[in-house]
Amino acid sequence: MNRTAKRSAGIIAALALGAGGLAPLTLSAAASADTGSYFERTATYPVYQNHPEGAAAETAAEIATVSADGQTLIYTDALSRMIGFVDISDASNPAGLGTLPLHQRGSAEDEPTSVAAYGEYVFVVVKTSKSYIDPSGRVDVVHIADRKLVHSIELSGQPDSIALSADGSYAAIAIENERDEDAGDGGLPQTPAGSVAILDLLGGAPDEWTLREVPLAGGTREKPVPLDQIAQAGLDTPQDPEPEYVTINDRNQVAVTLQENNGIVLIDLPSGKITKAFSAGSVDLAGIDTQDDGKLDPSGSLQGVPREPDAIGWIQDRYLATANEGDWKGGSRGFTIFDSLTGEPVWDAGNRFERLALSQGLFPEGRAGKKGTEPEGLAVHEYRGVEYAFVASERGNFVAVYDLSDPREPKYLQTLPTTNGPEGILPIPGRDLLAVSSETDEADEGVRSALTLFSFGAATPQFPQLSSDPSAPVPFGALSGLSADPEAAHQIFAVSDNAYEPLIYTIDAGQGLVTDSLPVTEDGARAKLDLEGISARAGGGFWAASEGAEGAGNTLVRIDADGAVAERVQLPQDIVGTLKGQGLEGVAAFGAGEEEEVVFALQREVGGEDFVRIGRYLPASGEFSWYGYQLEDAGDDGSWNGLSEITRLSDGSFAVIERDKRIGENAKLKAVYQFALPEASASAPNDTVPLLEKKLAVDVLPVLERTNGRTQEKLEGLAVAGNGQVYVVTDNDAVKDASGETVFASLGAEAEVFALAPAASTAPTESAAPTASSTPTDSAAPSASPSSTPSTSEGKGDGSAGAPDGAESAAPDAGETSAAEPATDDLAQTGVGSLWFLPLGLVLAGVGVAAALKARGNARGH
Repeated sequence: MNRTAKRSAGIIAALALGAGGLAPLTLSAAASADTGSYFERTATYPVYQNHPEGAAAETAAEIATVSADGQTLIYTDALSRMIGFVDISDASNPAGLGTLPLHQRGSAEDEPTSVAAYGEYVFVVVKTSKSYIDPSGRVDVVHIADRKLVHSIELSGQPDSIALSADGSYAAIAIENERDEDAGDGGLPQTPAGSVAILDLLGGAPDEWTLREVPLAGGTREKPVPLDQIAQAGLDTPQDPEPEYVTINDRNQVAVTLQENNGIVLIDLPSGKITKAFSAGSVDLAGIDTQDDGKLDPSGSLQGVPREPDAIGWIQDRYLATANEGDWKGGSRGFTIFDSLTGEPVWDAGNRFERLALSQGLFPEGRAGKKGTEPEGLAVHEYRGVEYAFVASERGNFVAVYDLSDPREPKYLQTLPTTNGPEGILPIPGRDLLAVSSETDEADEGVRSALTLFSFGAATPQFPQLSSDPSAPVPFGALSGLSADPEAAHQIFAVSDNAYEPLIYTIDAGQGLVTDSLPVTEDGARAKLDLEGISARAGGGFWAASEGAEGAGNTLVRIDADGAVAERVQLPQDIVGTLKGQGLEGVAAFGAGEEEEVVFALQREVGGEDFVRIGRYLPASGEFSWYGYQLEDAGDDGSWNGLSEITRLSDGSFAVIERDKRIGENAKLKAVYQFALPEASASAPNDTVPLLEKKLAVDVLPVLERTNGRTQEKLEGLAVAGNGQVYVVTDNDAVKDASGETVFASLGAEAEVFALAPAASTAPTESAAPTASSTPTDSAAPSASPSSTPSTSEGKGDGSAGAPDGAESAAPDAGETSAAEPATDDLAQTGVGSLWFLPLGLVLAGVGVAAALKARGNARGH
């Protein structure tokens, strides 16, 4: 029969943050779905692709600027000691233009710290210091069109940031002369003191520009003393101001943060005089996670935390917004808005920035005992008449967007997921674009430094697809298994792995809302389990799959409805004893009483076998039986394929997730396969294990690529809810060595995703028995894989999945090709196309989706 995937769309809850601090944080009224006031990710560009050494390079895109025409993005790469150029004329398909090493002007160790485009040139501020006690630097002036160095200006010390005035008359440079964290206790003061350099751009040619310096301390280089104006602001060690970040308003006033000194200084650029200095103050925080203990627990508090601001931006020429990263004594885990006329805060995020991360699965729990989300980058700019603030969480890997129509009451708009370590935020309002540069690059973990582009004007946000109420968050992350709730059609359960304490989450799948979490306990204490799979039992409670560090640790766990461990069932050691990790990954329980069965999946092959085992356990008798699942060929690049979930379908057949270890642009296999269990099975170690006859149901790779981020590695959870929808989720690895983004999507209705047996038959379709031998043998070759169907990224690249429209479907038969693929000319109708969880149930226009997918396909093919 012909099968066309039905329309399916989800919704996300409106995020209305509760009152607290100096002003409530509310959802922006200006950001309704009719106004097109959302940002949408269009591309993620790993900058190693622009590096001469390619994937082997260690890169760090830190700060970026853009040419006057908005077509060429220039970024600093401090690790490679160069700057890079990227063509962004097509915002969905950035193209590398090459790099410019800085050693041509000095030492191979010269390090760019910031860039700013100015007409046909780009200023590159460069750290040339040989030591902390003898800091030095320069400004290189590079012609953008041919990337030629045309002029250099020596600086008195080590520069950190640069900003240009709107009228093009001045550049301000923060000369930090940073402290040596290994000197003594790493604290202040340390000589020499920092300053602000002013570059007067009044002449026509670069060699006519002149440099002035505004000292931020008196005395000598060797023995600095505080300036009265700065000392009176009540700063900690004003003789060592440590200027960090500069910003200039339309009145040619520069504001500079003194991060370690927890202060802000205002300077009049024409005269070079300090006009004001004030302390950034401190905050009391409650309702945050302060312990690095494997728990997402926002019940902690901190008192009198210095804000220690990093990035800063002007609002309406009067107010100043600061990202309060902290560096030495503090870091208030949020951002603040000050009135520059009084130096007083008029609004502070309090705990809300952190609780936003907790509610969206983006909280870096490993940093809870330090600076939490660590807001570092910040930018303020106007798009279509509305001023917005963009605040980057360096450790949570996201940028939060706020409507600043009223600076005294900013309104949260949306969250933009990024890659690891977002540092630079670059508004490009002339093209309705925003660029974020992320500096973290750990190739061994699949984490690559990248530039992410977002376009402004979308009707709905792409992210989050899964969240909880930020005013009372149910923190979550590292989701590794899903299960339907037999008692509620729109509800599913999830578990997190051992990145956190063992919890069972309740999710309203229709709204993408995490509504509750249940601790798993044993003997009255938190259980020690690595939960990788979950299945709700018909009579209440759960069966769970707990993966062990080796074979003996792999156990099936029966959990009662209150979360208490009722039974542990160890897998037979004569079968799995050789496993060295990568064991139990999924579980599917069905039936009740004497008829209850538990089917489970291992992730990788047992030693000496070339297939993965699917097991069946009968609780009534304690019997185990086994089947063999043949994985797709992983290739010879050092990656591997494995199973990460199993679920039982309504016709008695089963579905598993099979995925590779690859991430980002290297990902090749993220798929759902279907099979039926034959009557024959193996029960003893030496028995012939029958190989299952699998068929591809859905290539999920296009779903993971659809929002143009860095493709997630761990497609981990799969469930068919009581409403008949098929849901998948990714494990975000607890925001550690991974971007932390959680993809939660409906693949469509079960009957459209899978080839189900006729409704009259509830028995699984039998597979042809394999050839009998002393070792497992292949039956009919696996019918289809994402690497061989037209729906792969190596093929059309249009985001479609499954078999061609009009293909006949049937129950899983040996050698049959994949389940149906919907027509690609109307992606809004595809079951697997329902990644878009839209606020208020609005469905994204099919034409726009198709265009975005086509652009993404082009980007992958570039």
